[in-house]
Amino acid sequence: MLLCYVNLYIFSMITLSKLLLSFGVSSLSKRPKISVIGVGYVGLCTAVGLASRGYSVIACDIEVEKINKINQGIPPFFEPGIQEKLSECIRSGMLKGLANETDRAVVETDFTYVAVGTPSKPDGSIDLTYIESVALNIGKALKQKNGYHITIIKSTVVPGTTQNVVLPLLERESGKKCDVDFGLCMNPEFLRQGSAFQDTLNADRVVIGSHDKQAGDKLEALYRDFYSIHVPPIIQTTLSTAELIKYASNAMLATKISFINTIANICEKIPGTDVKVVAEVMGLDKRIGPQFLDAGLGYGGSCFPKDVKALIACSEAFDYTPELLVATENVNKYQPLKAVEFCRQQLGTLKDKQIAVLGLAFKPDTDDLREARAIPIIAQLLAEGACIVAYDPVAFPTANVIFKNSIRYADSVVGCLKGADCCILVTEWSEFKKLTPDFFKAHMKQAILIDGRRIYDPQIFNKKLIFSAIGLGQ
Repeated sequence: MLLCYVNLYIFSMITLSKLLLSFGVSSLSKRPKISVIGVGYVGLCTAVGLASRGYSVIACDIEVEKINKINQGIPPFFEPGIQEKLSECIRSGMLKGLANETDRAVVETDFTYVAVGTPSKPDGSIDLTYIESVALNIGKALKQKNGYHITIIKSTVVPGTTQNVVLPLLERESGKKCDVDFGLCMNPEFLRQGSAFQDTLNADRVVIGSHDKQAGDKLEALYRDFYSIHVPPIIQTTLSTAELIKYASNAMLATKISFINTIANICEKIPGTDVKVVAEVMGLDKRIGPQFLDAGLGYGGSCFPKDVKALIACSEAFDYTPELLVATENVNKYQPLKAVEFCRQQLGTLKDKQIAVLGLAFKPDTDDLREARAIPIIAQLLAEGACIVAYDPVAFPTANVIFKNSIRYADSVVGCLKGADCCILVTEWSEFKKLTPDFFKAHMKQAILIDGRRIYDPQIFNKKLIFSAIGLGQ
């Protein structure tokens, strides 16, 4: 019986080895080594995800403090699920951080992911400073290296960047030829902050843009090994198509949000209408679906605002104005100010009024305030003379950098509501969803609530306090 199990095990390993060979991966013990340049949400989730599944990974960044934290098993940002896995990977030696050592990271590995930031310039166009710097450094490292190496652009870049910016820098600095001496791919990410690490481990699609088939096939083999028996659809395409897929996906989701917020604004003008009901029935149509039909104060974060602006700027550079995207951006720009408008309707002047703000992060389960809707809301409230007390479960340290002493910070919901003339619900953290009308009445000076994320039942809340909500016709 034991001999049967041994033979079965040997047969399984031989079969697996043959399968891996067919995809360019020789064996589990000879998995490629990987480096990741940039340890933001995308870079660190990629690095930890790969290391947690048995790949040897080097995470590299120019910020020494971030790398020191990572080597201690501490992620430099809040993201559910990553803390424990990062600690495990550091302890096991599968992941290590290097500061300012791109050359070493490249020379010691087979694949290099580039996951650095691509912020917006003042005109909305993409700033490629970090991409250019990293490409230059990788090129210099490739000059020192023997053997074929694949560079993978994971940062979000406008169509043409990998082909026309990254590739020439790599070839110039290395003195080598793409397709022959090294490979180049574009592999966009589709991560959602708050579930970014889980999305890394359980992708619903993988897009590989490649300059040559060899590089594309090798990267596909890596992903087939990484996902094992649960391989998502893998699409190989051109570099520019892969770049545009990322922008098109985010622009579509942003447009859907601005669309439902437009419907919400119409609902507010018509007594008896409720955008929640409208959206629920719309979502039953299979052609539309329910995702991203939650009316509120608009979208924020590190992706949607930046990517919509960049796609508009990129299109205009080709002498085409994408009017739909311009409208999407305009709707989102003014949507958060609806909360201030509701405050005025209920309080009149806002001067010296105490406003409680529940939630600062751009979405729940993150401490990220990039383009958070709380920022324009608080700025306008302060401009009109209001006093702000804010509470967020995890985003206080980040918020303090932005708002400094212009607002007060509470360490609990009760502390935030105490003495408030009005409360604005800005971020839909789960702990806020449990609050009742009686809770607000018990702790506020005036029981006035503005539901900016539609998490409360208006039929219940309207009976016990003064209640306003996005998309609710009064």
